[in-house]
Amino acid sequence: MAQKDMQAFFNEYAIFATGGKQYQAIPGKTIQVEKLEGEDGATLTFDTMMLRKRGESIEIGQPYLPGKITASIVKQMRGPKLIAFRFQRRKKVRTKKGHRQSWTIIRIESI
Repeated sequence: MAQKDMQAFFNEYAIFATGGKQYQAIPGKTIQVEKLEGEDGATLTFDTMMLRKRGESIEIGQPYLPGKITASIVKQMRGPKLIAFRFQRRKKVRTKKGHRQSWTIIRIESI
């Protein structure tokens, strides 16, 4: 993208929290967050908006700003399997555990 296109792209965005993490919300952007309840196509609202930028003005919440971010669920999925393996030599200690994280893919509709 050209520099001018990037400025227009980031003209409006917000920072919000869900699942103990913070994400940047740009209208039309698709984000992978920790599992949220709902079916594909369902509408979600996030009211934990911590920062909002519109044009040249930046608003910072203490801790949150009034207003909501609306998003729609694109897909519910599970991530790749991660292996946690513990080993101690000469002690017959071998522990293998697997884990698959559940994810929700959301598309930001409006801020």
